[in-house]
Amino acid sequence: MENLFNSTVLWFIAGTMLFLLEFALPGFIVFFFGIGAWVVAIITLFSPITVTTQLIIFIATSILTVLLFRKWLRKQLAGRQNGSAALEDEFVGRTAQAETLIAPGTNGKVAFKGTTWEAESHETIHPGEQVMITGFRSIILLVKSNKTL
Repeated sequence: MENLFNSTVLWFIAGTMLFLLEFALPGFIVFFFGIGAWVVAIITLFSPITVTTQLIIFIATSILTVLLFRKWLRKQLAGRQNGSAALEDEFVGRTAQAETLIAPGTNGKVAFKGTTWEAESHETIHPGEQVMITGFRSIILLVKSNKTL
């Protein structure tokens, strides 16, 4: 095992971490920095280059991929010109379960499709209650109690 922490491995790990970070951050930008890191990892695998050159390639590749592919890839992943229409079909009208207290002015959490989502409501909803998803605002689900339906 020659050198576990050579630049190729470090750039590959950095790229993987950036891809995973994309799930936590909205905006679909960090993904392209992950691509930039993997491009540098591939280059350093075949050619020894200086750290300065690695950083220049990383920044240039990341910015170039954001500028060239972000808009196109967002359309492809959304499946429609307006991504909110695809989300509306997938979320609105569906049932979820409250995991925490949700009250007017206090967001809570709901379980939906095997994951936890932040949710808000104009009424008080207690943990364990079934809720209906009525809309969304960014990544927050708007819900109402099934009791009021």
